[in-house]
Amino acid sequence: MSAATGILNGYDAIRDDQEALYRDLHAHPELSHEESRTAAEVARRLEGWGFDVRSGIGGSGVVGILRAGDGPTVLMRADMDALPITEATGADYGSTADAVMHACGHDVHVACLLGAARLLSSHQDQWSGTVVALFQPAEETGDGARGMLDDGFADLLPKPDVALAQHVLPGPAGTVLTRPGPVLSSADSVRITVYGRGGHGSTPQKTVDPVVLAALIVVRMQTVVAREIAPTDTAVLTVGSIRAGSKSNIIPDEAVLELNLRTYTEATRTHMLEAIERIARGESMASGSPKEPQIEVYDSFPLTENDETVTTRVADAFAEHFGERALEMDLQTASEDFSDVPRALGVPYTYWSIGGTDPDAWAEAERKGTIFSDIPANHSPAFLPVIQPTLETGTAALVVAAGAWLGLGSENG
Repeated sequence: MSAATGILNGYDAIRDDQEALYRDLHAHPELSHEESRTAAEVARRLEGWGFDVRSGIGGSGVVGILRAGDGPTVLMRADMDALPITEATGADYGSTADAVMHACGHDVHVACLLGAARLLSSHQDQWSGTVVALFQPAEETGDGARGMLDDGFADLLPKPDVALAQHVLPGPAGTVLTRPGPVLSSADSVRITVYGRGGHGSTPQKTVDPVVLAALIVVRMQTVVAREIAPTDTAVLTVGSIRAGSKSNIIPDEAVLELNLRTYTEATRTHMLEAIERIARGESMASGSPKEPQIEVYDSFPLTENDETVTTRVADAFAEHFGERALEMDLQTASEDFSDVPRALGVPYTYWSIGGTDPDAWAEAERKGTIFSDIPANHSPAFLPVIQPTLETGTAALVVAAGAWLGLGSENG
């Protein structure tokens, strides 16, 4: 029995309210930088539980601070924004907003962190230290954490000793998964504009065709990971968009490509960005382009690299509390901006996942080998974590992880 069990014994008393809150959050999603309703509800609840609350940080960010004597300061973070997706779950608490949906589980994250905050507030006699509950806007656009930092977030709280965050992913609900070292990739989007000399489709000899140039770049890009990155490294390069021309018999003056790359080391990231530039410039020259391509890097997300010592400490606490439901997390090619916060504050961190799929549905899909086709993933219009045991597990994970620093006495178990 874990040291946090005494606090978590109070979960049944908050279950119904937490589930109702989650349904309400899911029904009222808000896009990045527009999370005003969610932020107001978060602030209202934290204030009612005795937290010192600051709102409107970096737009709609909220931070609540709760002090319970001397001890370490633990920061726990949840993201709040939804996605521009039309929901297709069929849930009776589905989105009431037009083409906006909590398709990535941030409503789960908010409900779980509020649940953990409420339990820690009502059991302050069982721990010692300071809890910082951070509710961040605009994770999906990758600038929410930086926006809060730019708005002076760090000056509002004592320096944390550790930062913690979690994410709901496809997997059996009730499980919690950790991984030391790199866990989420860094991500960069790249926009390349290549230039030609337009003209009539009937006289291509008088033109420089940017459509052909763009096609050559796409083909050459496939060799970057296949032939320039070591097989022992991991990287992804996707050309997700090509835009050129307006009519079948007109050769346009330019073409625009948009790429996305995912990497796990700064060396690999740098190499891939340099390769992209080299290929774009080389193919432009070979095609006789009238001017150099324009290359723009945007929507960058940092690498999430879990501190080994912190992760081991949390993993040990999870193993004690969750038993065989504490598992190892696979390396993910998804990306996140959480690590901007602990990196700016100069504190170690760890980031874990919880399962959100009905365990029976997961087991059946696993038996049939149809997990990728039968289990909706994050950012799908059909993504909908089961309410329980997802919320209880996510709430417990935060309390257990925080408790590894907050001196929860074993006598409370």
